[in-house]
Amino acid sequence: MSDAPVHEIDPAAFWADPYPDLARMRGAAPIAFVPQLGATLITRRDDIFTQEKRVEVLSSDQPEGLMTVLMGQNLMRKDGAAHQAERKAIFPTVSPKTVRDVWTAQFRARTTEVLDRIAPLGACDLVTDFALPVSGEALKTITGLTNMTYREMDRVSQGMIDGCANYAGDPEVEANCHDCTASIDRHIDARMPDLRDAPDQSLLSVQMQAGLSEAQIRANVKLAISGGQNEPRDAIAGAVWALLCHPDQLAMVRAGDATWMQAFEEYARWISPIGMSPRRVARRDTVNGVTFEPEDRVFLMFGSGNRDEAVFDRPDMFDITQDCSASLAFGAGPHFCAGAWASRALIAEVALPMLFDRLKGLRLDPDGATRFGGWAFRGPLSVPVVWEPAAAHR
Repeated sequence: MSDAPVHEIDPAAFWADPYPDLARMRGAAPIAFVPQLGATLITRRDDIFTQEKRVEVLSSDQPEGLMTVLMGQNLMRKDGAAHQAERKAIFPTVSPKTVRDVWTAQFRARTTEVLDRIAPLGACDLVTDFALPVSGEALKTITGLTNMTYREMDRVSQGMIDGCANYAGDPEVEANCHDCTASIDRHIDARMPDLRDAPDQSLLSVQMQAGLSEAQIRANVKLAISGGQNEPRDAIAGAVWALLCHPDQLAMVRAGDATWMQAFEEYARWISPIGMSPRRVARRDTVNGVTFEPEDRVFLMFGSGNRDEAVFDRPDMFDITQDCSASLAFGAGPHFCAGAWASRALIAEVALPMLFDRLKGLRLDPDGATRFGGWAFRGPLSVPVVWEPAAAHR
C-alpha cells in the first residue's frame, strides 16, 4: 500500500454526507489512505486533473477491479490505443452531431410522454416519477435496447452501480449485480438480429457495424447503462431541487439572465453525480511526497475536487453565477465522459426547461423531505414536489 497519511472514516456517515471528510482530507492530507475503502484517495482538484492523465502510472486497466469482474472489460477500463479504438467505434452514437440531429428530438418526444402522464396528478416524487423514466427512455433509445422497459433499465443500472461500489464484498449485492448483467445480455441477444437487418445509430448497432467482438460490445453497453441511467436521473432531479431551493437563481434562468445549461453544469460541480473514479497503480511512483506501490488502488475523488476551496469561489454553495469551468464532473483526461454531449442535451435542453414550462407552480412538497446518498455515485433518493394540476394540462 502507499505510504500516504491515514484518514479513518465512518462508512455510513461518509455515504450520507462525504463532504466534511473530504474537506478535512483536502486541508490536512490531500492524498490519504482510507482503510475502510482499502484505497488511497486524491482529493484536490489540480492533483486529480494532473494525475488522471498519467495513465502509465494510474492505469484504468484493472483486471481484478469490480467493474471488470462484474461487467467485463469495457473501454473505460482500457488505456492508450485500446481505449481510443473503442472510443472511436462508439463515436457515431455519441457525437455532438448525432445528439443534435438524432437523439434530441427523441428525448423531447419521450419527455413529453412522461409529462403527459404526471401533469394531471399535482404531485410526484421527481426521482421515481419524472427523472427515472426520462433518463431510462433516453437510454433505451441510445443503447438500442428498445425492448427493455425504463424500469428495468433503472433496475439493472442501479444493480451494476451497487456491484461496482461493493468494496465490502456483500454477497447479496454481488448476486443482484450478476442478475442485472444477465438481463442486459438477454435484451442484447434479442435485439442483435433486428439491428443486423436494419442498422441504426444506437450504441449496440454502431459497435456491431464496427466489427467489435461480442465481449467488447456487451461490456460497453453495460458501461453505458451503468452511468447513463443513474447520472442523468440524479442530475435532473437534483438540479430541479437546487433551483427550487434557490428561487432567485431559478428566476434568473426564466428571465434569460442565465441558462439551463449553467444550472446543470453548476449542479454537476456542486453535487457530482460521479464522485469517484478508481485507478490501479501500474508502477512505483511518488506524487507530492506520497509513494505508490504497484497494484495499489487509488480513487480520484471528483466530488472533492469540485469543492476545492483553492479553485472555486464558493465551493460549498450552489451558485449558477460562479465560474465552474474547472469542474471535473465529466472527468478531465483521456477518459472524459463519452456521453457528455447527450447528457447535456437531455438535461439542459430538454428535461429542465420542459418540466418547468409544463408544471405551473412547481415547488417542493412542504410535507415531504428530500434525501441524498452516496459518495462514489451521489444523488437524491427522493424529491417530493407539488404543482397546480388544473394548470398543468396543455
